[in-house]
Amino acid sequence: MADLRPPASDEPAPDPRPFPGGAGDDLRAVRDLYGHPAPAPYAQARVWRRVAAARRRRRLARLSALSLATAAALAVALMLVRGTPSAVPGRSILLAAASTAASGQQAAYWHISRLHDGDRLTELWATRDGRAWTCTSTPAPDSALTITSTLAPTSSSSWPASEKSCAGRGRVVPVTGRAPFTMAGRDLTFRQIHELPADPAALKERVAAMLPAGSAGLLADALSGLLWSKPSPPAVRAAAYRALADLPDVRYLGGRADPLGRPGEAFSYPLPTGVRRTLIIDPATSQVLAGADAGGTGGSQIVLTAGWTDQPPDLR
Repeated sequence: MADLRPPASDEPAPDPRPFPGGAGDDLRAVRDLYGHPAPAPYAQARVWRRVAAARRRRRLARLSALSLATAAALAVALMLVRGTPSAVPGRSILLAAASTAASGQQAAYWHISRLHDGDRLTELWATRDGRAWTCTSTPAPDSALTITSTLAPTSSSSWPASEKSCAGRGRVVPVTGRAPFTMAGRDLTFRQIHELPADPAALKERVAAMLPAGSAGLLADALSGLLWSKPSPPAVRAAAYRALADLPDVRYLGGRADPLGRPGEAFSYPLPTGVRRTLIIDPATSQVLAGADAGGTGGSQIVLTAGWTDQPPDLR
């Protein structure tokens, strides 16, 4: 029987696949038939935006690392020169004290205990309803302190615990006939103090309006009194610190210990008499530790206790 198969050919048999060689050959075949496709609208712009954003991120990362290194170097430098007036800006210290003061808590009684001129102890308690009690006593002779006008530490490193209160040596009596607090010689009630604004600028304006005419030089002293000698709410104490930080005549004197050896930061401001009053504060607690006038022209005070308490006065 004759062979009916077609004669053999030297050409390879065709590949049954539409585009032999796989996906890569498929794409090449499409490009050969239709040419290179045009980019999608705005595709190049999107790509360049992504490239630029990546470059910005890398640049910011380098700048952040440099900033951290610079801040660390500055902190070390400030630590090395700690205690000099130029080491840390005084404004920053007052603002730090303001932040601490703002977080304070109130209680039933406001209480302050102070040693005046090293030989007279006074205490005052006050409540929100306007009641107040006071006590005055003279410390025992063997525990009296010698306080210098420069507020330098004395040989006594601490005030005896038994001398922080006049209980047992003086009688606690109600305050009658006048308000228990004053500002520039004018009576000030508990309610007036608690109605003071908590915004520094508004507080400065309100306090200036409460001062007698022609006593603008008392503004710093009046604001500082809200820090320690009056039952100011935490927000008002914080505002007073911030207002003092912006007064140009408030001068930072550097780190200084009070007469009891407690470390603090010293600030001074002028009085209408021409002398400067110095306060030593503890920014960590926002408490005023001591105060005195330059040259011994005025009284000096050491704050033994100041703040809110639920412990009532001993009226026995």
